[in-house]
Amino acid sequence: MSNVFDCRDEEQLLTGMRRARQAIGRGDLIVLPTDTVYGVAADAFSPAAVQRLLDAKGRGRNQPPPVLVSGPATLGALVESVPEAVQRLVDAFWPGGLTIVLPAQRSLTWDLGETQGTVAVRMPDSRVTLELLEETGPLAVSSANLTGKDAAIAASDAVEMLGDKVSVYLDTGMSRDGIASTIVDATALVPRGDDSPAPVVRILREGAVTREQLEEVLGDLLEPEERPGDVDPDDVSDGTA
Repeated sequence: MSNVFDCRDEEQLLTGMRRARQAIGRGDLIVLPTDTVYGVAADAFSPAAVQRLLDAKGRGRNQPPPVLVSGPATLGALVESVPEAVQRLVDAFWPGGLTIVLPAQRSLTWDLGETQGTVAVRMPDSRVTLELLEETGPLAVSSANLTGKDAAIAASDAVEMLGDKVSVYLDTGMSRDGIASTIVDATALVPRGDDSPAPVVRILREGAVTREQLEEVLGDLLEPEERPGDVDPDDVSDGTA
């Protein structure tokens, strides 16, 4: 039976965090709060755990989960490089509702799905989750819902959809924002030789961070707004936390 811990109660918080760490260590799934929506999480470096996450949501390997980190230093360890413009985004919006896609560090031994050599990374603005990430390391996380359903903005929503597929639920009340993170593709900022695409940042999904906010930081490096129909729906994850 799944365990739900009310992290607004100090005693339950301590127990819940311990159980969550143990669950991640076993390769089980947990549900945790973020500043956007609740997420379902697994050890990013356990292929079996990541597959369990995808199965729980009813998703295929063509929709790999993003990775949550405890701070900007971990971003540098997961990606090939951090371009100056990406550092500006990190300084402006982390911790917060911005997920950044970059080429993954080639030396990492993990399997998040069909990523085409990239990884989507975010630092959430949640004290509970950041403390957990400090102890577990990076977690593969997607919104705590079944594919096609609304993202969970309360732990009870996640329990209703995911039930015993998840070992531990960390409940901090209603999500502060309830809007999923904005996802940007910054892979073009990392040179790939003569055939490299134009060095711009592309918005894959608008969410908690607005286009206007991104423009203030990136200026002309932000790709012009797409016309309806220009974006391949397979490029946009349904339910990234």
